[in-house]
Amino acid sequence: QNYLDNFWPDLKAAHELFDSIVQARRERESESQENHGKEYPEHLPVEVLEAGIKSGRYLQGTLNVNKHRAQLEAFVRLQGVGCKDSG
Repeated sequence: QNYLDNFWPDLKAAHELFDSIVQARRERESESQENHGKEYPEHLPVEVLEAGIKSGRYLQGTLNVNKHRAQLEAFVRLQGVGCKDSG
């Protein structure tokens, strides 16, 4: 803000862009506070997921996405299924 005020006081587009960025940042921080610091809201509470994993209703795994073809290629590697580390 100081830079724009001191060196570009007449550049209206830059001031509008700066104001827009500040507003977007405030909105994002507000949303983050509403979600208790989480970027995305949870679909199910953690307790429900943990109970579902223990009971076998849900499976836990890792989502792997091809960074070059993210919209076309992805797979889930299930923990404890078909790997040497499960034991």
